[in-house]
Amino acid sequence: MNFRRLLLHPLWLFLGLPAYIGWRLLSALSVGPEGIAAGVVLLIASCLLIPFSMRTRALHNRRLADRVAWVGFTAMGFFSSLIVLTLLREVVLFGVHLFVPSAQAQLWIAPSALATLFLALFVTAAGLFLARRRPAVVEVSIPVVGLPRALQGFSIAQISDVHVGPTIKRAFVEGIVQRVNDLKADVIAVTGDLVDGSVQQLSAHTAPLAGLRARHGAFFVTGNHEYYSGERAWTEEIRRLGLIVLKNEHVVLKHEGATLVLAGVTDPSAHHFDPAQHTDPKAALLGAPADAGARVLLAHQPSSATAAASAGFDVQLSGHTHGGQFWPWNLFIHLFQPFSSGLHQLKGLWVYVSRGTGYWGPPNRFGVPSEITRIRLVPTTP
Repeated sequence: MNFRRLLLHPLWLFLGLPAYIGWRLLSALSVGPEGIAAGVVLLIASCLLIPFSMRTRALHNRRLADRVAWVGFTAMGFFSSLIVLTLLREVVLFGVHLFVPSAQAQLWIAPSALATLFLALFVTAAGLFLARRRPAVVEVSIPVVGLPRALQGFSIAQISDVHVGPTIKRAFVEGIVQRVNDLKADVIAVTGDLVDGSVQQLSAHTAPLAGLRARHGAFFVTGNHEYYSGERAWTEEIRRLGLIVLKNEHVVLKHEGATLVLAGVTDPSAHHFDPAQHTDPKAALLGAPADAGARVLLAHQPSSATAAASAGFDVQLSGHTHGGQFWPWNLFIHLFQPFSSGLHQLKGLWVYVSRGTGYWGPPNRFGVPSEITRIRLVPTTP
């Protein structure tokens, strides 16, 4: 029984994939048995850094922890691209062998292996550059039925999924704060997954958030990663920085004589960590004025949309999905999320899903750029 469990252990798959990739690609490049063996060992050794990069919080030496995280997360992104491209190469070669004479098909083997390695490196390097640059501002107009004239053009600057942690530090956060403040928005919304680590480890890097400025203030709702990182401590710290944390509750904003209800809910996973924090859009709207010109919900996950529509919200702002974060995962995110990125409509509710302002894990944004979003409310008719 123990021997059978050993044979079925996921470690064999974890080690087998880089070994298979190395064998398939390097053998095609005629590097010789020694080159193949050396390449496979290097791939496996690099791959073994990936699980360590996800456990660096336990290391007391933060500089070492961050370096391990950088190498491991970059390797994670490289291998994920390399696996997909290798499988794609196998499909292409199978088709070539079906429709092309054998002698000509052999001519495809070496160039396709070289192209696979080059493309994986290119996606990793380009994705790293795109991930580390300051996020661009995305302009979004959301129509609201019966929107009062005073609220027409009301602006919300949204940031989401910054993931301050091993590879995202204070300088990155400072750049975000500066760009958000330049928008001079009426409200700033931070829709969860701000951090990946404890307050003790990261408070110096989240400190610039105290500089966020908007006419009606900055608001925050929890994401799933806040609960992984110690939600109670982070809620206290975020409040200390001057942001208003909304947990199944709302505030009433008076703007040029009109009323806007801004509500927020806890992450759908919150009740697994604290039964008292079960997400509830209906409760978040309880007691709100019936004549409000607009009702806006901040909810980390777009899956809250069905309950938000039933509760009577006009707009929901979410994140969580990262839009898939980088190719090719952006092609598959639709299978797991009702709305993966951009603006969507569900009955009378408009849902905007941010691609995220930072990134999680691999520092890679190839094909899926990060964003700071400026939402404007505009009038429409039923």
